[in-house]
Amino acid sequence: MKLLTGYVHTSLRMEHLLAIPPSTRPPKPNALPVSASAPSSRKLPKKQKLSAPHHRSQLPPAEPPLRTPLPIDKQEAMVVDDDDNESSVWTPEELDAISSLFERRMPQKKKRPNVPSKPRPLPLPLPHKTHNPSTQTPTPKHHIRLAARSLIPSRLSVSDQIRKNPDALIGIARDIGALPPDTDVAQVLDGWSRFLRKGSLSMTIRELGHMGLPERALQTLLWAQKHQPHLFPDDRILASAVEVLARNGKLKTEFELDKFLNSASRTVLEAMARGFIRAGSLSRAWNLLLLAKDNNRTLDSSIYVKLILEAGKNPDGHELASELLDELGEREELDLSPQDCTAVMKVCIRLGRFEALKSLFSWFKESGNSPTVVMYTTVIYCHYVSKNYREGMALVWEMEGLESLLDLPAYRVVIRLSAALNDLERAVRYFSRLKEAGFVPTYDIYRDMIKVYAASGRLAKCRKICKEVEMAGLRLDRETVAILQEHERCL
Repeated sequence: MKLLTGYVHTSLRMEHLLAIPPSTRPPKPNALPVSASAPSSRKLPKKQKLSAPHHRSQLPPAEPPLRTPLPIDKQEAMVVDDDDNESSVWTPEELDAISSLFERRMPQKKKRPNVPSKPRPLPLPLPHKTHNPSTQTPTPKHHIRLAARSLIPSRLSVSDQIRKNPDALIGIARDIGALPPDTDVAQVLDGWSRFLRKGSLSMTIRELGHMGLPERALQTLLWAQKHQPHLFPDDRILASAVEVLARNGKLKTEFELDKFLNSASRTVLEAMARGFIRAGSLSRAWNLLLLAKDNNRTLDSSIYVKLILEAGKNPDGHELASELLDELGEREELDLSPQDCTAVMKVCIRLGRFEALKSLFSWFKESGNSPTVVMYTTVIYCHYVSKNYREGMALVWEMEGLESLLDLPAYRVVIRLSAALNDLERAVRYFSRLKEAGFVPTYDIYRDMIKVYAASGRLAKCRKICKEVEMAGLRLDRETVAILQEHERCL
């Protein structure tokens, strides 16, 4: 209790001393003067250096701190009245209380030697976190269907497993193809009859056509028509058989097509037209389309596209292709894919029907479709052939605005267009882009670059391009060599 009281008095005195500096405090009465050279009696004793902390149980018993006796002159300076001693001099009890505060050691936890630290186990996964739909993407449907196919077939009947199984249906065609010529197809088909359904044999008939067996395909159709009422009538089987016979030239066209058009479905008519086109009988296909138009039967636009492509391959069919283009342009509704449009545009360039190409390109963009790089390349080349270089360059800017990745034909057309405009900077820029993209320049590109450099008087660049041509294993044609020689003479 005495120590606690001394500690409180000491704290009050320290606050008093810190609040008023010694130089500004008034001297107290009845206080003896202290020598200036004498050290202050308020200085705390020097604290001893502590050793490393140890456990409380290992520490020796605490001993009272040693004090050095003061000199006689210092003891005389500390002799004051009782009132002044209580107010301005540190008492031994107060010094002991303050020293005891600094001599206390903080207790520390003892380390156990040779005890390995146990790893903390991971928390168990929570269901609401492991199966959070916001963090995991759902499984695609086609993956679910593929997984379901390996599980469900055991539950399906044999008929359900065979009627749409391509391996089984193609296997039937191969078994039929392996039969001797005098053997009827019923020997194979009778065993599969109870497992087949309508539309199943269409794949078998097409496979027989690919194998070059149109007679076996016709026999399969007749077998389904005569002996199996649960398989026929079926337009899919009939269309496959008609296409195979027409493609192999085995379809008899001596019958009246008018009566056939009235009874045949659109699927069968389109199959017949495709067969004629693949067989090269373009006149028969064109007659079929005209009869269908006269009887108000509308066929798919893809039939016209196929016929245009086949007719545009040979110069003899250019007239027919031009008529088909007019016929296709008169249709109110068109359903053409980007590939079909691009193919028709190439035929238009070959025929010189540039206006038809522009109208087809405008229709494609107005339909809400975005042109591909191949389509842009075809239209730009059309403007180059028709010598509308400015319109072609406008399409180049439009293609650049879409940030489309150019392929090698696109680079070739753009460089050729730049060379026609004598735009050296643009040609050099696209030539460098072509190399940065990893493409190898073709001879046409090298020739266009030589022409545009020669037109600008850059003969050193022309020689550099010539060295690249030689390193690529190519040779310059006579026209390009003549151009280089002419420019060298001018210099």
